[in-house]
Order: sequence, then structure tokens, then C-alpha cells
Amino acid sequence: MVTWWGLVIEGYHLTQERLMAEIADRFGLAPGSFDILLRLVRSPEHKMPMTRLAREAALSSGGFTKVADRLAAADLIVREPCDTDRRVTYAVLTEHGKDVAERAREACAEILRRRVLAPLGLDRSEALAEAMRTLRTANGEDGIY
Repeated sequence: MVTWWGLVIEGYHLTQERLMAEIADRFGLAPGSFDILLRLVRSPEHKMPMTRLAREAALSSGGFTKVADRLAAADLIVREPCDTDRRVTYAVLTEHGKDVAERAREACAEILRRRVLAPLGLDRSEALAEAMRTLRTANGEDGIY
């Protein structure tokens, strides 16, 4: 049991490393920056409260601030205060950020087709996704213990 779980972890890590290396080569994005851009491009109006974004990306507030500072310096996001709650600041994609995020998302899909779908095939890829969904549910905050 421990051996097959180790294979799952090794396969994931190697695939993720190759994926992130290609994203870094093509777009100059570190994994944290790529994750933030993907979350924003999928969000309504391409914006999210910064505290929620940090939590969902599993970054500390200090770690998230560094990533957000780099993204802002690269003109990929802007910080926007909330009109109704001065405690809330949104991270919002710029037009340049939307373009980079969309192109990076398309590249990610292409890389995943090559590195996951091609070796596994559609049925095994779908089964893998379903298995991971089940584990996420079973082991999440509200999961079965």
C-alpha cells in the first residue's frame, strides 16, 4: 500500500514539475503567480478579495503579498479597494494580466494533454480525476474521517 501511494506522489510531483517548468519557460511565471492568475481569470469580473485569494492559494499573508507585489510590478494585477468595506482589497487582472492568464491557461491545457492525457488515455485520465475528487471530498474539512 505504501509503495503504490509513493508511486502516486512521485508521478504527481514529476508531472507538476515538468508542467511548471514549461509555464516558467514560456511565461516567466513562478508556480504561485501562475496559480493566482488562473484563479483570477476564472473569477467573475477577474477579481477576488485578496484574503480569499491567499487562502485558496494556500499562501500566508506575507507570502501572498510578495506574489501580489511581483504580479503588480509586472502589470498583471492591480489592487482595488472595495467600495462598501474598507477592510477589503481586491486583486484584479489588468488587460495584460488577462492576456497572459488566458495564454498560460491554454498552454497548461496543451501541456496536460501531452503529459497526462497522451500517456494515460481519456478513460484512465477521467478515472484519475474522479479518484482525486473522491479523495478531496473524503479528506477535506467536511470529509469522512
